[in-house]
Amino acid sequence: MQDAAAPQPPSKRRRVLDDSAEPTSRYDTPDEGTDKPSLQVSIRERPEESRSATHSPGRSRSRSRSPSRRRSRSRAYSDRSTSRSLSPSRSRSSSRSRSRSRSNSISKSRSRSTSHLDSPSASRSPTPVSLGPTPLETPHQGTATTPLPEERIRPNFKPRLALGGHTKPISQVRISPDGRWIASASADGTIKIWEVSTGKHMDTLVGHIAGVSTVAWSPDSKVLASGSDDKAIRLWDRVTGRPKRSRPLLGHHNYVYCLAFSPKGNILASGSYDEAVFLWDVRAGRLMRSLPAHSDPVSGIDFSLDGTLVVSCSTDGLTRVWDTLSGQCLRTMVHEDNPPVTSVCFAPNGRYILAFSMDSCLRLWDYVSAPGHVKKTYQGHLNKGFSIGGCFGSVDRDQNAFIAAASEDGDIVLWDVKTKEIVQRIEKVHDGVCFWVDVHGDTMVSCGQDGTIKVLRHEGPRVLPNGAADGIVAETEQTHDQVSMPVVEGEQDAADKTPAQDQVAIKEEQ
Repeated sequence: MQDAAAPQPPSKRRRVLDDSAEPTSRYDTPDEGTDKPSLQVSIRERPEESRSATHSPGRSRSRSRSPSRRRSRSRAYSDRSTSRSLSPSRSRSSSRSRSRSRSNSISKSRSRSTSHLDSPSASRSPTPVSLGPTPLETPHQGTATTPLPEERIRPNFKPRLALGGHTKPISQVRISPDGRWIASASADGTIKIWEVSTGKHMDTLVGHIAGVSTVAWSPDSKVLASGSDDKAIRLWDRVTGRPKRSRPLLGHHNYVYCLAFSPKGNILASGSYDEAVFLWDVRAGRLMRSLPAHSDPVSGIDFSLDGTLVVSCSTDGLTRVWDTLSGQCLRTMVHEDNPPVTSVCFAPNGRYILAFSMDSCLRLWDYVSAPGHVKKTYQGHLNKGFSIGGCFGSVDRDQNAFIAAASEDGDIVLWDVKTKEIVQRIEKVHDGVCFWVDVHGDTMVSCGQDGTIKVLRHEGPRVLPNGAADGIVAETEQTHDQVSMPVVEGEQDAADKTPAQDQVAIKEEQ
């Protein structure tokens, strides 16, 4: 296939996407007296038997589901942009008293204004900042208190550092597995490395000839992979700041949108606007397998904990699970409303998949149960027109796992995984859209349309690294909560006309 034949999406990475549970483990919850199902056996005994090869987001709802689930009415893909108000429809047991508090939490959720997306401040280019410390205002500051044993430890992150130096919006930010480094990818074509503890700028990686959309750390934190709009993937040595290979990994026919290393670091998975997922041999620098994964751009990708499975998602509304070795599609999951899915990740124990979708919902899928169904739905952030992401985190090994997500109104929202309650909302972290959030231990980092990176610290009892949250969901009820959300038309990232310069500013709180 020639490059010219590939679709030509908007020039920026963060572009508008067109409309054309035994209970002691918080994840695994088998019935009492029943052994935990085998992940590998369960899913491989039920390979996907049928799925249309040409899945189009423009199809009606009746065609996007199996005959047993078809509804009499159908709706075109373009109707999804209209405001909807659907009443929750689910059965509730009288023993689940927590449902009452969950409903109260949703009803108390404030109405969110999104007019800033249409304002000049949301689309203006980030202004380069000068060197030197500048205080960060942190309202409601106080002394952290140690909770009583019977009290739940709640996340309490506060902004501490603001890192500047990129001259265009920052599409993604990642903390290294060892918790020491931050890597940021920007539309200005550079990758910057920062020290987590101090916010000090360590290096600027230059090599791409277009905006950088995504970065991924190897498990040993020694290699950084980057994907760009120039259709190339580069591997960098973190210590030297130089490319690991003289030539980039080439093969995609359009923008490289997402990357993920396998747990052993020997395989790199990439997703692209050419609708394919590639699996690369990192050591040999060659393509191992190409998966014709989706019918629209691949927007997210991740490996399971043991590396035997790969999950991908797309703006075609599908989330798919693949066998790494054979390349076979083992499961395809799609919500009945079929919203575009912008990011995806495995839960730390590998049994569930968290999908970020462009209807302002996060959905936790149990992909082992055929044909896969939604366990929980999280609402309270805004995601209507941009590709945003987040991750899992944990405050305590036995409880208090949370999900952190970016939001188009500049907020960062944290949910309790078990109760779906919003446990913290950090408002206006960024001017404009907040694109990505990553958490490691007591450190949280975010990036946004304003071209800055914010470093937040947890105040209170020690927070565990993401991997320690090896069990997160204690409930297995299926929820399909939906609330009326305003329709917001996202703006395309404005091109920054400021001359590129390697300026780094660290803003510290006094």
